[in-house]
Amino acid sequence: MTKMRAVDAAVLILEKEGATQLFGLPGAAINPFYSAMRRHGGLRHVLARHVEAASHMAEGYTRAEAGNIGVCIGTSGPAGTDMITGLYSASADSIPILCITGQAPVAKLHKEDFQAVDIASIAAPVAKWAVTVMEPAQVPGSFQKAFRIMREGRPGPVLVDLPIDVQQAEIDFDIETYEPLPVARPAATRAQAEKTLSMLNASERPLIVAGGGIINADASDLLVELAEVTGVPVVPTLMGWGSIPDDHPLTAGMVGLQTSHRYGNATMLASDFVLGIGNRWANRHTGGLDTYTQDRTFVHVDIEPTQIGRVFAADFSIVSDAGAALKMFVEVAREWTADGRLRDRAAWAADCAERKRTLQRRTDYDDVPVKPQRVYQEMNKAFGPETRYVSTIGLSQIQAAQLLHVYRPRHWINAGQAGPLGWTVPAALGVAAADPEATVVALSGDYDFQFLVEELAVGAQFKLPYIHVVVNNSYLGLIRQAQRGFEMDYHVQLAFENVNSPELDGYGVDHVKVAEGLGCKALRVFEPDEILPALEQAKKLMVEFEVPVVVEVILERITNVSMGVEIDSVVEFEDLAARGEDAPTAITPLD
Repeated sequence: MTKMRAVDAAVLILEKEGATQLFGLPGAAINPFYSAMRRHGGLRHVLARHVEAASHMAEGYTRAEAGNIGVCIGTSGPAGTDMITGLYSASADSIPILCITGQAPVAKLHKEDFQAVDIASIAAPVAKWAVTVMEPAQVPGSFQKAFRIMREGRPGPVLVDLPIDVQQAEIDFDIETYEPLPVARPAATRAQAEKTLSMLNASERPLIVAGGGIINADASDLLVELAEVTGVPVVPTLMGWGSIPDDHPLTAGMVGLQTSHRYGNATMLASDFVLGIGNRWANRHTGGLDTYTQDRTFVHVDIEPTQIGRVFAADFSIVSDAGAALKMFVEVAREWTADGRLRDRAAWAADCAERKRTLQRRTDYDDVPVKPQRVYQEMNKAFGPETRYVSTIGLSQIQAAQLLHVYRPRHWINAGQAGPLGWTVPAALGVAAADPEATVVALSGDYDFQFLVEELAVGAQFKLPYIHVVVNNSYLGLIRQAQRGFEMDYHVQLAFENVNSPELDGYGVDHVKVAEGLGCKALRVFEPDEILPALEQAKKLMVEFEVPVVVEVILERITNVSMGVEIDSVVEFEDLAARGEDAPTAITPLD
């Protein structure tokens, strides 16, 4: 048996488990781990500027490719507490990341030692498992368990806290015989699939709601196959966006209060049967449950038993991995098709397609300052089906989901439930690290962009190029719109006269100078006709300099974005498309 430090064993296990991309910051209590990384040499590391950002980089890395697990590392004390937002975001969206923290020596944990904090207890509510490893010989087993927990059932994050003396103690360990623990996933039975398809067959106007669990299960191809075999249109959730291409004839649009399409909501309201797979009936998808569920039969498939019935009681439910369920559904559906037992859904699918063609929002505005709809229209022109979009929250994200197009799984990467401001820059860097050849395009409002803007320097230092579109109205736009109900506009304005940048005309922070000061390239656009040329130039700059490129578009100060409190009463504040030229980049042209 080989003798080595516990921390050397931990590093070898990371490589054996395939978690070879790390993001973090060294510090006194985690330096032994860094020494093991340096000694072994099998892991890649990106030095973040803030530990919260490192956790979001790990999220972006995980979300970008099936099987990835991003790793975030930090020292004791505040490094661990800085990771909490990343743990929460990952937990909320079922994303496995591994957070590793240093810790004070075991004997000092109860003595209020410098930067000694019970991080395992702090992290426990937002992690699948959080542990401080007190015995050196338990380090290998703790990491082995961590990887099983992250992968099994509903995926999620884990935190492993390592006291400095535990890290440095010698243990017996043989990496050659180490094996990852088997991962159990529940699977739908044939009887469950047959009952589901019988219920679908009995309906007149069925829909499939495709959740993020399908993407987590790497089962998007099976989803498309099920839709095509049955002829049933598909509504992707925000987290499931990309599981079926936006231009597929059976894509029916997104449903919800904010990140939704007019035709998606109309189709949901016209349906009488809904098969939800890998989704959790999020409140911004459903709105009021009475409206959402009225006169509809529901089947719910989810890998996590406690998600069944959490929001409302479906008529039939199945605890299953989304991929396993889809595989069984497809098998049964193909047999029934061959036997002539499945109903023809061509007329219903045609109705859905007609709504998709006619119920468009207008995007072609020539106003100055720029209206945000025009930005997304030009992005649709500039970026093709292989583009990976990254965003988090705000009017920019909501309107992007209403107007952009996504064609591949993991090509819309979004912090869905938690929505932390500042997430976008580091998450985009994590995506760029996972897929260096991809065109990664991040989207932020000015406030989200400012939260962790220092991480642009990470992209410059480590050559992680991507394009960051910043739509700047110098406002907390989503909060301002929410304050309309209180008849106020209070502490949401970010505008001021910048004495160093009078050309901004009161829009405050000079994002171009900030980005350039952090080693990146940046462009600013004031006119709508300048947007597409700037995006094309950004693509060239990204390739030439291998750094993040910021494209800032100065927007009109106030835009109220389509949203509401029920899916049958979303308020449209702007003109709707009346002719094809009003929405020239719509998936289905109006005329």
